[in-house]
Amino acid sequence: MRIVGLTGGIASGKSTVSNLFKANGIPVVDADVVARNVLKKGSGGWKRVVAAFGEEILLPSREVDRPKLGQVVFSSDSKRQLLNKLMAPYISTGIFMEILKQWAKGAKVIVVDIPLLFEVKMDKWTKPIVVVYVNEETQLKRLMERDGLSEEDARNRVMAQMSLDLKRSKADIVIDNNGGLNDLNQQFNKVLSEIRRPLTWTEFWRSRQGAFSVLGLVTSGFFVCKQLNINT
Repeated sequence: MRIVGLTGGIASGKSTVSNLFKANGIPVVDADVVARNVLKKGSGGWKRVVAAFGEEILLPSREVDRPKLGQVVFSSDSKRQLLNKLMAPYISTGIFMEILKQWAKGAKVIVVDIPLLFEVKMDKWTKPIVVVYVNEETQLKRLMERDGLSEEDARNRVMAQMSLDLKRSKADIVIDNNGGLNDLNQQFNKVLSEIRRPLTWTEFWRSRQGAFSVLGLVTSGFFVCKQLNINT
């Protein structure tokens, strides 16, 4: 199975690219969806986050007020690091379980959409790595327009993440999203062709089909050896 890593930065257009993969029939494991699930009321992640940040981050329904939590952690490096440390085990487990589900369904190629792909060292398990890139000026402009943020708040959120220039240097494939949607679609189609190429032997053996092939070979070998023993 080929596990493609997809990452980018806030307001870089990563979610748009993720949706393009889904629209073209490529299963996507979305770390943001996993994170929302592990923060549901009463979950282990919910209990640890509430214990660390207090009930002030809760809505009247006692679900986590995600925008409020975001304001708290984006204003402080130490609080952001604490949140990442608390959530990392739950998110990693959730992502692994989603990958396992796709493996069981027989998926040959999946995309793992993780904003913090490099920060949480998940890049070691994905190949190729696709980075959706924009320059900082475009990133700030889009973020302010999208979320109605001041320039200071937008800059704080951008600076809280690994720079896109650094992520781009670590990528196998870069999608430059400084242009318009047509340009993005043209680049995406090239990426789609690349990740749909035939699996390498290593990737094949990691797939469900490869595992069943190994099982079949082992079983066949067992019966052949058994027959040889009977005939001698």
